[in-house]
Amino acid sequence: MTAEHDKSNSEQEQFSRRTMMAAAALAPVMLAATSTGASAQARATATLEYQPSGKVALVTGSSRGIGAAIAKRLARDGFKVTVNCVANRDLAASVVREIEAAGGAAIWEQADVSDPAAVRRLFAANDRAFGGVDVVVSNAGIMRLAPIKDMTDDDFDRMVAVNVKGSFNVLREASRRMRDRGRIITLSSSITQLRSPTYAAYAATKAAQEIYANILAKELEGRMISVNALAPGLVNTTLFTDGKTPEQIAGFAQRTPHKRLAEPADIANVVSTLCGEDGWWVSGETVFANGGIV
Repeated sequence: MTAEHDKSNSEQEQFSRRTMMAAAALAPVMLAATSTGASAQARATATLEYQPSGKVALVTGSSRGIGAAIAKRLARDGFKVTVNCVANRDLAASVVREIEAAGGAAIWEQADVSDPAAVRRLFAANDRAFGGVDVVVSNAGIMRLAPIKDMTDDDFDRMVAVNVKGSFNVLREASRRMRDRGRIITLSSSITQLRSPTYAAYAATKAAQEIYANILAKELEGRMISVNALAPGLVNTTLFTDGKTPEQIAGFAQRTPHKRLAEPADIANVVSTLCGEDGWWVSGETVFANGGIV
């Protein structure tokens, strides 16, 4: 939503202003031309400046998008990183190469999080490579959109399998294997608050993450492990942009106070804060990282 224009005596002038505003709305989204968007993208692709910490992070669904940005940021923070994919092997290998080129340590492992045996293999591969895990980010997820009356059984069942059962599999394995004083983050979504039409089933699967985080934080009492759900808003990834026109994307961007979509690096920065030395006191919470849209 754009700010209301001052009234003008010239209808032509009003039309020109509206045209310029529409162009300005499209530019940061489709061309990453705003300084804030550009700087976020630059941070995502800048030299990682690896500073080894001796700690290990495992990030599911990290071959692209938010997950890849989180893996790279945690590597920059000094973590050895296990990158996970379900199908995009080349992309996962590329994330690992980028981390290694900056002096970091990383491996990649294929695993479908909806399969508990695959999740066990994923954690076992991490432990063989790095000897344990200190941070787990349950990021893998899928989105299928339709009004409730049109949602197919296959789409609903697959979202539940990946988003609800898959994250449960990851959190269960993390709670069994994680070293004390660790951090667990599971990805929710600000759609649980926006509650837009066609998002009902997806929002329900993401609301489950908030319940998981709050209860698991209590169950791990005494181990100094912080557990949180992270709820991004509108992020410039294919998960959000696919199937939308440039005008629709620009319209969503204009609904945020910052007048742009988040970049994956913006979300990765929040993960870095929660996983840093000063983030441990936040636990059992849902952290909304949405630029103020809700």
